[in-house]
Amino acid sequence: MADNPKGILYLVATPIGNLADLTFRAVEVLQAVDFIACEDTRHSRPLLDRYNIDKPLTALHEHNEVAASAKLLDRLGQGESMALISDAGTPLVNDPGFPLVRLAVERGVSVVPVPGACALVAALSASGLAPSRFAFEGFPPRTSPARRTLLEGLADDARTLIFYESSHRVLAFVKDIASVLPPQRRIVIARELTKIHETIVRCTITEAIGLIEADPFMQKGEFVVLLEGAPPKPKDDLTAEQMRVLKLLLEECSVKTAALLAAKITRARKELLYQAALMLADKK
Repeated sequence: MADNPKGILYLVATPIGNLADLTFRAVEVLQAVDFIACEDTRHSRPLLDRYNIDKPLTALHEHNEVAASAKLLDRLGQGESMALISDAGTPLVNDPGFPLVRLAVERGVSVVPVPGACALVAALSASGLAPSRFAFEGFPPRTSPARRTLLEGLADDARTLIFYESSHRVLAFVKDIASVLPPQRRIVIARELTKIHETIVRCTITEAIGLIEADPFMQKGEFVVLLEGAPPKPKDDLTAEQMRVLKLLLEECSVKTAALLAAKITRARKELLYQAALMLADKK
């Protein structure tokens, strides 16, 4: 922590379940700042009380963060220091705070991260899936058609894909995954990380549906869902995205025109697209 914390915005990671996961440095920073911005003052108070942190709290959540950010930055400009915390985990990672940080950077205010717990990183580290390249997609869309469209666009992504999901949609989400991705693709479902009922399930996509349906606890709590990245495509195979574009064009164009336009859009070989278009046309 800086010797003079005045005028500094600290981004402090908080536990995602186990309150003992707050770092020593986080405690020092929270005890030193002038005030703390949090999503829900009622949620944050038990954590702060545990570590004898008695600082004024102000709410910063998704409904007020745009309007509140300028006022908070004005206080920093007057020499106060503040810490931003979320209900759980690292601020801004699928949580409020981005307008505040962006404005702070624009105004030249010092922004200091205080790292700690993060659900997606915790899940990835224990997943057994490749950690070297990954993509965090946050919460998937609420409707099945929108989720499937998202998954179709990610079907050929070689990175490990990470999602957050709620208890009442996790089964539907996994069913959508099974309808789009190959059944043998590996999936990891991490539930209630760092909490008493922490569960990490590693299996294939096909097996995951049965496991969730058979265990009522697998539809309760907070979830991180991780998908194995797609294997490398043979050079002569079209990707799912290239096929999607081709199918859309075939709805309006001839086989020849659809293949030509798809080649320009996707940069795939025109000959491959033409052969695929012929096969698709024959199935109609």
